[in-house]
Amino acid sequence: MSENSERLTVNWAALVAEAIRRRKAEGLTQKALAALAGLSAPTLIDFERGETTLSLGKAFDILRVLGLLAEPSGTGARENFAREAYARWRTLTEKLSERSPARFPDGSYRIDYSLSGDLKRVDPHQLLDLLPKAVPHHTGWPPFWVPTRPEIAPREVDGVIECWLAPEETGIERMGEACAHCDFWRAAPTGHMFLIRGYQEDGQETFPPGTLFDTTLAIWRLGEALIHAARLARLMAKNLDSVTLDFRAIYSGLKGRELRSWANPLGGLLTVEGQRGRSDEAVLEISMPAAAIESALDDYVLALTAPLYERFGVTLSKASVANELARMRHANQR
Repeated sequence: MSENSERLTVNWAALVAEAIRRRKAEGLTQKALAALAGLSAPTLIDFERGETTLSLGKAFDILRVLGLLAEPSGTGARENFAREAYARWRTLTEKLSERSPARFPDGSYRIDYSLSGDLKRVDPHQLLDLLPKAVPHHTGWPPFWVPTRPEIAPREVDGVIECWLAPEETGIERMGEACAHCDFWRAAPTGHMFLIRGYQEDGQETFPPGTLFDTTLAIWRLGEALIHAARLARLMAKNLDSVTLDFRAIYSGLKGRELRSWANPLGGLLTVEGQRGRSDEAVLEISMPAAAIESALDDYVLALTAPLYERFGVTLSKASVANELARMRHANQR
């Protein structure tokens, strides 16, 4: 080492203490912050204990969410959008009771994605016109559904499009059903999307909420979400071949749920039933060329869902995923 070189040091304990202070100031639990950072809850707990064995990348993910990482303009935009959308949802629901269906007390899944590349410049009103065209109508309640009733229709909020199906507006009385229909989503003219939704499985009278995870629904919903991204990319792209999709889904409230075929008991995954969930969360991420999404949908959905089903001790095959996606595409034709 030369005599003129300087050693850069970081006060790790002070950095961790500031991160904890900011997390609490923003009203985030350890679990919520971990999900926003795309990490497991135990990893976040290790960070807050001051462990120095974490990779620098994981520490950066935590610091980025909390605004403690200075980055060049344009980087971290997806994380910032997801964090702000999640914070907005928390603000909308904070005055509701702990067991309100709109707070998804038994678990939820979140989807956020971003399109990058040669995109058209659109304003919020133009984006609002495009969004209904991107919705895949293969099933009855697709991700990023655009309602038209004035009281629940999406609207512009601070430069983004926002839609919240408040529990009193869903028209659904049973709590579990409302959990699966109290969607909150946001869309930005920059090609960022965010959705949080409860589990459809939790709305049944034949078993308690939080006890079952359906073998089919995750494959269908993630398949629909990727199709949505492909369609929005086509609508927003100047040059589709230049556009890349970065996609993430975060499932929470999995621990103790039983993997079972419920939504489609005669479907292709009838025999794919596994153990109870062994961990509470699953963070699923993938990047791909937007132009290739629909032609290689089976492969991309398999890559996303395989780690999720492994939480239940099940190894998915491409054939089973392809079969479910084929059934999804024809669901509304029956």
